[in-house]
Amino acid sequence: MSFAEIVDGPFWYFSATVFVIGVLWRLVGMLNMGSKTDFSTPRSSGSAAALSINITRFFPRADFWSRIRLQVVAGYLFHVGLFALLFFAAPHIEFYREYVTGFGWVALPEWAFILVSEIAFLGLMLLILHRMLNPVTRAISDRGDYIGSILIFLVMLTGCLALARSHEVLRVTHFFLAELLLVYFPFSALIHTFTFPFSRGFMGAHYGRRGVKV
Repeated sequence: MSFAEIVDGPFWYFSATVFVIGVLWRLVGMLNMGSKTDFSTPRSSGSAAALSINITRFFPRADFWSRIRLQVVAGYLFHVGLFALLFFAAPHIEFYREYVTGFGWVALPEWAFILVSEIAFLGLMLLILHRMLNPVTRAISDRGDYIGSILIFLVMLTGCLALARSHEVLRVTHFFLAELLLVYFPFSALIHTFTFPFSRGFMGAHYGRRGVKV
């Protein structure tokens, strides 16, 4: 069996299985952690605060804007761009139709794909540079933060290079790196993609019951 056949076959099923089971394991583990019973009389609705904080945290507080605007702008450029690439790039839709969903949907035109790719690259590069150059962010970053960023960068880069599909090596390299990312994903900080609504909700409910505005 050639390397390409392994990447297209067994390693794809292995990485997809690790990804699904790993994400479920992390979510179930987090939800089963529970919390101490709060015997105090609630001053406000914890559920409403949990919902509220999940919405309001998408927008930076005005008090902090001048200090975090780079991270906020770069974060939105990267995350929105990556979302568009993942779910609306024609090769990805073709892949989902063949391997996952059995159906497809309307794809971005090629010019939009290129534009979105550049936006996502710009956001990711700004975030990496900020992590490396800002003293506070650098101090709280660990090796896993850099590994995740570099893996995503390489997956995006090889994906753009493989867009023309004229070189099989590029396609296989892109697919292999994406599968490595799937294996790494559940055991890294990238899991925040799925856990952030729960962590935000927990914090919102905690402070909401105490009447603290969040």
